[in-house]
Amino acid sequence: MPEGGHTSLVERIARVLCGAEHSANAEGSKTSAGEHVNQHWPKHRNQALAVLHAIRETDQAGAGAGDPVLWQRMVDASIASENSKA
Repeated sequence: MPEGGHTSLVERIARVLCGAEHSANAEGSKTSAGEHVNQHWPKHRNQALAVLHAIRETDQAGAGAGDPVLWQRMVDASIASENSKA
């Protein structure tokens, strides 16, 4: 069983949001946004936390595939871990 990533969920989500905003592969214009994302992802931290709050409760498909209580505990733990850093 995997032990989990070395990058927090908040950072991973914030990097995706930053990349989507700036990369030409999404809504942006930068053909290579990696360095920009490395520098600016923290600006998307609050948005990333909002995403985690939004997915605390799984949908029917997720509930059918696993334990929704465990899912919520996992997401809550990621939120709490990030809030303890602030």
